[in-house]
Amino acid sequence: MPGLFLYHCPMNYVPPAVKITRLRSAPRLRAAARLMAACDPWKKLGLTAERCAKTIQAPFNENYQATVRSHFAGLATIAMHGTFRGYIQALFVAEGFRGTGVGERLLRAAEARIFRSSPNVFLCVSSFNKGAIRFYKRMGYRKAGLLKDFVKAGHDEILMRKTRGPLIRTGRGTKAAARRARPV
Repeated sequence: MPGLFLYHCPMNYVPPAVKITRLRSAPRLRAAARLMAACDPWKKLGLTAERCAKTIQAPFNENYQATVRSHFAGLATIAMHGTFRGYIQALFVAEGFRGTGVGERLLRAAEARIFRSSPNVFLCVSSFNKGAIRFYKRMGYRKAGLLKDFVKAGHDEILMRKTRGPLIRTGRGTKAAARRARPV
């Protein structure tokens, strides 16, 4: 699922207090899916509310909502299973909250959750979504690959990764290195 669509924020803007909480309510997830499908990049890709809901409600996914003064402001959906454990499947900011820091707070919360279990965070961003690409680069993500025509013909997805290291660490400073260094 493609990522966040960003708008310009004035330099003197003070971001609102953003609260991030786990979201498990099926009706609220479906409502978030309707909001996602109504705006870019999901709209440009032709993703329906039903398709968005199916993605964010998939088994084993974790959903986190951002609220500002008790108003829904955004959603992060992460997958913590499989080869790409730590994959951010969706990062959505509601239209009235774009450019306010909500996306950054959601992304940082998703990263904190993922980094507790994995040294890598992955996400895809639509190649036409230049604002989101700049945002992710600013947040420390690097291009890991290109998925041609992945969601829709004519639109590529850029696979991005932020890492703290490989899945398996060996060498100095690890428990494995400490075991190897012990006298027998």
